[in-house]
Amino acid sequence: MALSAFTAAIQQLAAEKNLPEEAIIATIEAALAAAYRRDYGESEQVIRVKLLDSDGKEGVSFKVYQVHTIVADEEEHIDPVREISITEARKQNVAYNIDDEILTELPYHDEFGRIAAQTAKQVIIQRIREAERDILYTEFKEKEQQLLTGQVQQVEFDTVTVSLGRVNGIMPPREQLRGEYYGPGQRLRVFVKEVAEGMRGPQIIVSRADARFILELFRLEVPEIQTGVVEVKAIQREAGSRTKMAVFTENPSIDPIGSCVGQRGARVQTVLNEIGDEKIDIVLWDEDSETFLRNALAPAKIREVTIDVERRHASVQVDADQLSLAIGRNGQNVRLASKLTGFTIDILREEATEAAEAEATAQTE
Repeated sequence: MALSAFTAAIQQLAAEKNLPEEAIIATIEAALAAAYRRDYGESEQVIRVKLLDSDGKEGVSFKVYQVHTIVADEEEHIDPVREISITEARKQNVAYNIDDEILTELPYHDEFGRIAAQTAKQVIIQRIREAERDILYTEFKEKEQQLLTGQVQQVEFDTVTVSLGRVNGIMPPREQLRGEYYGPGQRLRVFVKEVAEGMRGPQIIVSRADARFILELFRLEVPEIQTGVVEVKAIQREAGSRTKMAVFTENPSIDPIGSCVGQRGARVQTVLNEIGDEKIDIVLWDEDSETFLRNALAPAKIREVTIDVERRHASVQVDADQLSLAIGRNGQNVRLASKLTGFTIDILREEATEAAEAEATAQTE
């Protein structure tokens, strides 16, 4: 095989597998080394192969070397197959140091035996698969905690498989939006929640129910969040129903809530279009716990807040007409506010307003 043809084959394989050419060459060298050791060497030998062309450049022919690592003379058990003492090494070259490697060229064989060739083929296939898995894992690990657009490949036993290009993501039932239908071929945005190494490639869990899915949608739509001018201090979600998000900015000329809502509600509406009927409460974060609690319980109006900082507990008084708003349907508003602020919250009903109390006193008199 001419050098140009060999190089072309390497380039084609690298393109097909989306791997660096250096990784393909290293794989071939490792396979040839394994085959040489099996057919002509010893099991304990460290064999290294270097692909060459006729001019000594990387190419089609190869040279085989046995590798010895230089160790101190004081080593009790020097393995002559893998190691050499510093004294012996410096007889060859005084510049050698401990932990250097000495490469000794081994006899060249024009052909490998049938078993050795099969070994080389198996090693090449295995190493290329491993390299593909490593490349894919690294690529998608960098995309963890990000939004991607995928296509539904199949739905089986309530688990949705989403194609993300060269690899699939899995969206289990707990990561799906309640009431949302998924069908083959459907395109949708997903949040890459977790990427783990697997035997056949990266195992990717994607989500549309995670609170960070909402956060990343806002990051796409709100330039102030992208640049860090507006910070999302906390976010809590009951997927498909309601989200509370606390925002803050140090820039007095910017309204952080208005930035997220957008002109005529355009920005928040774009997010809502992605998630359906879910409600989103955007509240102002404040370092003062009482103020933050009042904001977090919106849209309810709070009469009084009593805080026990050590216990992270708050007692909140509301007028009777605000009670249902403060608690929310099935306790959802107070539950999300509690998670958002980190305080356990008790809602206490104020039986009567001051005006009602004054009227009751007047009637008694």
